[in-house]
Amino acid sequence: MSAGPSVAYTLPFTKFWNWVQAHPNCIVRAGTPEVVLFDDDDLHWHFGHEDDGTLLVQLIRGKKLLGEMAIAPGDVTYVQVEPGDADEFRFELLGEGESSGVGGYHFVLSHGYDEEDSGEGRRFTH
Repeated sequence: MSAGPSVAYTLPFTKFWNWVQAHPNCIVRAGTPEVVLFDDDDLHWHFGHEDDGTLLVQLIRGKKLLGEMAIAPGDVTYVQVEPGDADEFRFELLGEGESSGVGGYHFVLSHGYDEEDSGEGRRFTH
């Protein structure tokens, strides 16, 4: 699989969201400016949503919820992808208007975005 470009680029939020749900085993960490959830061998990531459309990213050990990040999809317009250190890629969720350029949420994955791995009901391990 391609590691992705070595320069920053952007993706529409909906395209990123559909893709990242097929790559939960590739998430190294996710968070906001206030809190970061770190992956570990005995943890797994779960994606869900509330009735009001709020998107949920949960970090779970067994059946115990350890941490949760709630994303208001209306606050996110696009995702900026930047290669990081040690084969990590940072996905910064950004908005327009007053919140333009301010990252409220971020994901760090073990690889970059690859359009060929769009998911389609599959889960990837890297």
